Amino acid sequence: MSLQDKMKTQRARRKRSIRIKIEGTQDSPRLTVYKSLKYVSAQIIDDTKGVTLVSASSQEKSVTSGKNVEVAKEVGKLLAQRAKDKNIDKVVFDRNGYIYHGKIKALADAARESGLKF
Repeated sequence: MSLQDKMKTQRARRKRSIRIKIEGTQDSPRLTVYKSLKYVSAQIIDDTKGVTLVSASSQEKSVTSGKNVEVAKEVGKLLAQRAKDKNIDKVVFDRNGYIYHGKIKALADAARESGLKF
């Protein structure tokens, strides 16, 4: 088993254990984050209906390119702004198995500063 395979299985295990505890409802949907080496994306999901309510990504043209953490901050602000437009102010944060550090922390902090509560 290569190191990358081991890391993927460890993240999948962490992701499963987090998702057992977290569920997005209509009152407080789930904010989930995905990151790759190049991009960051986030969605606000209502798990009772299985519907994505709001999404934002660093691949959008409105997000300027820059360093990873700065781009994650822009995505967090954009997501919070779109959530406010749909009258969503309270969410449950799902870090999706990633460590709460770097891009993930920057996105979460920017969303909090822009008005989301979690």
